[in-house]
Amino acid sequence: MIGLISATAAGAAARDRLAAAWPDRTRVYDGPVGDAVRRAFAECGQLVCFLATGAVVRLVAPLLGDKASDPGVVCVDEGGRFAVSLVGGHGGGANELAVAVAEVLGARPVVTTATDAVGIPGLDTLGLPVEGDVPGVTRALLDGEPVALDAEVAWPLPPVPFAPGGAHIVRLTDRAVAPGEREVLLRPPTVVVGVGASRGAPADVVLALVEDALREAGLSALSLAELATVDAKRDEPGLVEAARRLGVPLVTHSAGELADVEVPNPSDAPLAAVGTPSVAEAAALIGGGELLVPKRKSADVPATATCAVVRRPGRGRLAVVGLGPGARDLLTPRAKAELARASVLVGLDQYVDQIRDLLRPGTRILESGLGAEEERARTAVEEARRGQSVALIGSGDAGVYAMASPALAEASDDIDVVGVPGVTAALAAGAILGAPLGHDHVSISLSDLHTPWEVIERRVRAAAEADIVVTFYNPRSRGRDWQLPKALSILAGHREPGTPVGVVRNASRPDGTARLTTLGELDPAWVDMMTVVTVGNTATRNIAGRMVTPRGYRWQENSPQPEPQEGAR
Repeated sequence: MIGLISATAAGAAARDRLAAAWPDRTRVYDGPVGDAVRRAFAECGQLVCFLATGAVVRLVAPLLGDKASDPGVVCVDEGGRFAVSLVGGHGGGANELAVAVAEVLGARPVVTTATDAVGIPGLDTLGLPVEGDVPGVTRALLDGEPVALDAEVAWPLPPVPFAPGGAHIVRLTDRAVAPGEREVLLRPPTVVVGVGASRGAPADVVLALVEDALREAGLSALSLAELATVDAKRDEPGLVEAARRLGVPLVTHSAGELADVEVPNPSDAPLAAVGTPSVAEAAALIGGGELLVPKRKSADVPATATCAVVRRPGRGRLAVVGLGPGARDLLTPRAKAELARASVLVGLDQYVDQIRDLLRPGTRILESGLGAEEERARTAVEEARRGQSVALIGSGDAGVYAMASPALAEASDDIDVVGVPGVTAALAAGAILGAPLGHDHVSISLSDLHTPWEVIERRVRAAAEADIVVTFYNPRSRGRDWQLPKALSILAGHREPGTPVGVVRNASRPDGTARLTTLGELDPAWVDMMTVVTVGNTATRNIAGRMVTPRGYRWQENSPQPEPQEGAR
């Protein structure tokens, strides 16, 4: 919950705007400001104070305890111009909160944390438990000193400018080791403990069993990802409480799923009780991995719990990111976040140039030229399989005539794949032209490099006969100059010469151009590979120089139908 505190009418107005935008996330604290801050500090995970920073400093200073547990505090000035991350930038999430508050209020976020200022993610913000000399290693990164990465297990980290041979070390490990001097340990969640329990098994017994098993395997409890068991035990109090104390979820699987897992130590007892010959080992192994501690029983007599320990391999992450049509303000916030998160970027060289300034220091860039699409797809998947956090970029939407299809054809279920949608060229062109896609529409690529022309022609004929608005991608190149005239002639067999046609080149970019013409007047010489051509259906009209396809095929009664006319915009 986010506590909101204000002292003046201007502050209250901004406070109420934020409360209206986030009704389920915020709570307004009224009354004397000092009392309100103290109550919110004790009750909320974050605070937004619509007060001067000096006042907030004096109010929260006596309340501060530990940066790992203190709430994040953001200040917003009386004029609503700035949202300042004051306390708990990383641990309390104040940096991200300041950005979010600024977006709602139309203010500017102010973040002074050193790592954020230079684009380096803080070691305590990577989403992993961290131990060791975090300040010292962070300072070395900020000072440009070489900091080595010792990755004992593969895990998709965001970009950090690691360098071999440094005196400072970041070790990615799940082993139960203590950090050395000038060393930070990052704990990836690679460990799964499968547990079985009799009815009424005490939580203390389950905890002792799990902790002993981890100790035997030489694994850190900070790398524990989950306790896993059978569905029939999802509400067993001892298991639920043990998971709560360990700070991990209790994940359950059906008896049928567990029965299909091959285990070294099956037993008739769980088969009779819950319908599977193994609970602990099967629940630990169901997601794959290495069995480090086979089934063992708790120390109480008779034993009331069993457990087994598995180390699962780290899963790489592949984000397939659509960059939109080219304009920076049409690049989505989600796409920007994925670009900042990627430790490896794979893309066409000209697309990399568009977003190079958004990449963080330490991002490894693998770029190539036109014609290497399949090679880029394979490279991105291979990097993800090595445990990297990868972004594969494409223009428009990466799933539309772009990189998602070849990448997913290469990928298997051993990596995580995230799709990030982008604004397509057809949508960007449509917004420039007016509303040509207001009813059913289809996009067809006229490139026969990957699709035989006979197939393309059949699709164009189907769209023509169905009276569907068509947007042509890849319409014409130097070596392919006959396909567009052929496609237009097919449409002309079903549509009048006055049918509106939009021709948009480099949609949304500074050098973009747009022309509204007709099917009969369109000159293919206006068109190249940077152009999309949108051909209306029999209901599409040119209204005040805008291309409009009505949502229904009948115009409102008594409304005159404008005559088709050529126009340019």
